[in-house]
Amino acid sequence: MANILNSLSKVQSGDVVMSVRDIRRTFVEGGQPLHILRGGGFDLHRGEIIAMVGASGSGKSTLLQCVGLLDRPSGGSILINGVPVQKMDEDMRTQIRRKKIGFVYQRHNLLSDFTALENVMLPMLANGVSEDVARARAMKLLKSANVAHRASHLPGEMSGGEQQRTAVARALANGPDILLADEPTGSLDPKHAGAVFDLLLDLVRKNKMAMLFVTHDMNLAARADRTITINNGIVE
Repeated sequence: MANILNSLSKVQSGDVVMSVRDIRRTFVEGGQPLHILRGGGFDLHRGEIIAMVGASGSGKSTLLQCVGLLDRPSGGSILINGVPVQKMDEDMRTQIRRKKIGFVYQRHNLLSDFTALENVMLPMLANGVSEDVARARAMKLLKSANVAHRASHLPGEMSGGEQQRTAVARALANGPDILLADEPTGSLDPKHAGAVFDLLLDLVRKNKMAMLFVTHDMNLAARADRTITINNGIVE
């Protein structure tokens, strides 16, 4: 496991951090196969931002679940920093997901009984980071997300924009190479949506990460380096 994680760390600016080929995902519904993803693929490079678009139900979220190692594809290949991951056991997939991939969802998904600071600390604590180091880094991330003044507040005491900014800070807690975002501003009004998306782009660029985000907003997609489309289950 250590050797694999070490090889995953050897990535330079411009390198391919994610490679997807002939991706397929089939579910069985009512005894009949339901082919959501039917093939195609893409490469995502370090420092690159890709928007993923497509009609509702086309498989965008399914693809994000597969490349985020939360689901297994039915066929095809996924490489993270050149390492094939689709056939790894769950322990190894969990380690890679914790260390290499950050997630931002449409809803903030913050834990309601924990403060903003504690929510950002939790991913680091799960990775074995000491409480003092996790606290210091969490405060730094909250500051970069312009919500440090809300560090001691529970999610229910924060606005929607503040909650989502905190969720962005949490996604960056373990310094991932790849950020995956599923309609990250979809639950916000236009004013707060624009501010949160500006924050996302700024932090991704500053940290030289790679980002793949799903959106129905073509104005947001136009701000990516390039766009991929899912059409009839084919990733193009």
